[in-house]
Amino acid sequence: MKTTHLPAASGALSPGKFVRSRESILLLILRLRTFIALFLILGFFAFTVPGFLATGSLIIMVKHIAINAFLALGITFVIITAGIDLSIGATLGLCGMVAGYMITQGIVLPMFGVAIFPSVWVIVPVVLLIGALIGAINGWIITRYNVAPFICTLGTMYIVRGASMLISGGETFPGLGGNPQLGNTGFELIGSATILGLPLAIWLMLVLAVVIAYVARRLPFGRHVYAIGDNERAAELSGVKVRQVKVWVYTISGFCAAIAGIVVSSQLVASHPATGTAFEMNAIAAVVLGGTSLAGGRGTILGTLIGAFVIGILADGLVMMGVSEFWQMVIKGIVIIVAVIIDQMQNRMQHKAAIVSQKAAAEGT
Repeated sequence: MKTTHLPAASGALSPGKFVRSRESILLLILRLRTFIALFLILGFFAFTVPGFLATGSLIIMVKHIAINAFLALGITFVIITAGIDLSIGATLGLCGMVAGYMITQGIVLPMFGVAIFPSVWVIVPVVLLIGALIGAINGWIITRYNVAPFICTLGTMYIVRGASMLISGGETFPGLGGNPQLGNTGFELIGSATILGLPLAIWLMLVLAVVIAYVARRLPFGRHVYAIGDNERAAELSGVKVRQVKVWVYTISGFCAAIAGIVVSSQLVASHPATGTAFEMNAIAAVVLGGTSLAGGRGTILGTLIGAFVIGILADGLVMMGVSEFWQMVIKGIVIIVAVIIDQMQNRMQHKAAIVSQKAAAEGT
């Protein structure tokens, strides 16, 4: 008996092609995970929390999100280079304490027996410089002595947090509105001023995101950052000044942490040495959730910004639902772990897809 094999129907997928198609769809979902998560979280809280999408609630929420966004935007370049910066939360706290100290205590000059109370136009640049300097020191130690970023920035975190305690004696500096007679008022406006109906903090967040995105995609520095994260040795051989770029990415991270410290202190009109504790975890979660790989070489500023919104909306939504602070910590921890697992899944799938493409190209030749 003769068996006749019918040809496959036109358009039918072979098992191999079906698997590749399914993997491509899954990879696309992983790449769009931030937008999907944002949509799902917004939908969930919109149905479960009355008034969640009210204009006033949204503006307050975005003001909170801006703080984490400053940190996340700053650390994105660091993570793209396969680094990490655990000191940004402590840097935020120290910068807020320095601002509070200069406003409430002034700069004492013992030899003259006087104290100078600088204006906000002096305080802000000084604080930004301190944040950038902390980041630059991190970058210099990491590149000069080949110290693991995790260890270096962990040590810096303790040093900076201790410095905040020493400056304040563990106490809060209230009344950052200043004194009109001393000419140091106006600091609180950074946290309370509005432009076109939106708080200044939101505008600062958007401007910072646009600037960093432009640097990432349009300037040689941004291309060098991605090259280092993709293959540091190859980048160095191609002429990229790896050490300089790394120092700069940590400097940017510290600078952005200083911005966050200024905004937080001005919003609270007070500074406390413990401010910023564990903020680095929220920032890292936002960056990874936004699609930046912990292995380096991949990430977008838009993804980081959306990731910050996901983390911020989740945090505020849980508060509005009355979820206890302890459960909030548990949920945030789960989100971080899930984000890292998804990142690893995406890395493996992209690596596998690249191998398949190379084999297909080789067979075609």
